[in-house]
Order: sequence, then structure tokens, then C-alpha cells
Amino acid sequence: MADISLDHEAVTKAFSGLGVDEKALISTVGRWQHDHKNSFRKSSPSHFLADNERQFEKWNEKQVELIKHEVLRFKSALVLWTMHPWERDARLLKEALTKGPQGYNLVIEIACTRSSEELLGARKAYHSLFDSSVEEDVASHAYGHERKFLVALVSAYRYEGTRVHDGTAKSEAEALHHAIKNIHPVEDEEVVRILCTRSKPHLTAIFRHYKELFGKELNEDLHGNPSLKVALECLVVPAVYFSEALDAALRKGADEFTQEALTRVIVSQADGNMEEIKAAYQKRFGIPLSQKIEETCLGNFKEFLLTLVARGE
Repeated sequence: MADISLDHEAVTKAFSGLGVDEKALISTVGRWQHDHKNSFRKSSPSHFLADNERQFEKWNEKQVELIKHEVLRFKSALVLWTMHPWERDARLLKEALTKGPQGYNLVIEIACTRSSEELLGARKAYHSLFDSSVEEDVASHAYGHERKFLVALVSAYRYEGTRVHDGTAKSEAEALHHAIKNIHPVEDEEVVRILCTRSKPHLTAIFRHYKELFGKELNEDLHGNPSLKVALECLVVPAVYFSEALDAALRKGADEFTQEALTRVIVSQADGNMEEIKAAYQKRFGIPLSQKIEETCLGNFKEFLLTLVARGE
């Protein structure tokens, strides 16, 4: 029975992460006889429920759905990886809009971390896929104080050059400092104008001036305004934002929507800013991203993520 006990432990472990350890399951479960399977059912109350009246053990439906989802995680990552980036972002935006306020950060992420051409491409793909515009769907699905801000973000087509007018950046840092004292700064016209129209180099200059003028980072003053804080980080320090999203996804007990950021960020950034993201992750959390994935994920899903993370090394 000692070997059977070890088998049970190996199978339970193969189900207990992000993804499924397919090799462990095949090598272990594939050789089980009837008594092995019977023993596993009886000794795994987290997976099976005993029907004492009829004297058999049945799968816990919640566990079945969870395992099905984890088996599909690798396939979902592969599908996202092979999609045209415009289609991927369009589908992610559509999903975000079904989540209500929980999805607002994903809308902001896509609007603020893509180039102007990439965001325009996502809008084109959205129109092709769903016969509506991103702007009209954001306006109809978003509620409350964030609506105007989100619509402006997804509508943006920012200047992509390096020119920055330093005096204007300084005056806009002062304007932001005044505006974020309002009850709902996300509705303030100056905040919306600056964050939704200015180029990323210009916003970086504003960020620098803000610290020089007021002794703290602008995002520190936005702690009570999560949408503005996420937008600013995505625009000015995207590697920091992505590293924090990855860490949240890799934490034990994270909900499914939060976990999805692991696939989304790695797939979308593997050909872009992955080296900066890895450096930011290690600096922020004291462990290499690849090591954290190795510790948390399983099977083909883990191997695929590690392959993408290692691109360009």
C-alpha cells in the first residue's frame, strides 16, 4: 500500500496547480488496476463524494470542472499565441466587458500598453469580429465614474514620437496635482485629457516633474483611484504593472480572472518587453519569474510559458 499511497500523492499533485502534469498522470494512472482506482476514490474525499446509501464514490462536480479547465489551459494559451495580435486584443476586450468593473483594468491595460497602431488594429478587429465598435461597447457596458475615462482611452491615437515640451509637462504635473484632489478625479476633464491624449514620453516627463515638485510619485497620490493608477503605470512603467499582474496571477487562491493574466501577459509580451518585465519582477519580488512559474505551474502549460519567457535570452 505504500506504493499506492505515493501514487495517490503524485496524482493529487498533478491536479494541484495551474495546468495539469500530463506526464505524471499518464505514467501513474495508466498502469492502475481496478483496486488502485478504487483505493484512490476512497482516499480522495476532496475529489470524490461518498454515496453511502448506494455504496459508491462519485466525482465532485466542482473538481471535474476545475480539472477540465486546467487541462484546457495549455490549449487556450496556444490558441492565444497563434492569434493575430489584433484579434487577441479584440477578444480580450470583449471578455473584459462581460466582467463589469472587474474587467476595467484589462480594458485599461490593452488601451495603454499597446502602440497607437496596435490599438487601432484591435479596434478594427473588434469591428470585424463583433459588428460593433469598441467605443460604443465600452460606453454601453461601463458604468459610473470610469465610463468617460475608459471610452477616451480606447479611442486614443497618441503621438508616437520623442518630442516633449518640458514646460507644458511641468504645468500639467501641477494641473494633475490639483485635479486629483477632487472627489472623482477620473471624471475631471484635465485628467482625462492629459492621460488619454498625451504621448508616453510626455507622460514620463509629467511623472518626473510631479516627483520633483511634490516629493512623491504621482501614482502614490492615486492610491484611492485605481483606474487612474493602473492607467498611469501602464503608460509610464508598463514592466512594473505587468510584473505585479503576473505575481497576482501566481498567488495561491487567486480567482480565475486574475489567474488568466498569467497567460495573457506572457503571450502578449513574449515578443516585446519580456526582458524588462522579468527584471522588474525579480526586483519587486526577489525571485526570477521563470522560477516562480516552475514552482506554481504544471505540465505542458508550464513548459509552454517557460519557453515564451525565455525567448530572446
